[in-house]
Amino acid sequence: MYVKYLAGIVGAAILLAGCSSSNDLSAAGQSVRFVEEKPGAQCQYLGTATGKQSNWLSGQHGEEGGSMRGAANALRNQAAAMGGNVLYSVNSPTQGFLSSFVPTASEMSGQVYKCPN
Repeated sequence: MYVKYLAGIVGAAILLAGCSSSNDLSAAGQSVRFVEEKPGAQCQYLGTATGKQSNWLSGQHGEEGGSMRGAANALRNQAAAMGGNVLYSVNSPTQGFLSSFVPTASEMSGQVYKCPN
């Protein structure tokens, strides 16, 4: 009985730890930058990327800057995986009235460009 109880606690702890992980910024993602002005003709448009961070267990604010940091990291990582180094027109469609009360997933999307360094 004791072993089953202990196994259940350990299993629940592992499950919770896996669900509450944040998105870490990869080495390639570190080279992706956000810009406010549309990239010029020397840049190649690659498509749209989306980054998400689950907030179900950690809440909207989470650790170290909140869940939007995790979504931004995921967005930068995806842009790098697409071959891009610039993100333009980034928005957060999930940040609304409901997200103030319910720990919904944070999401960011933006246009990915590859620009000369």
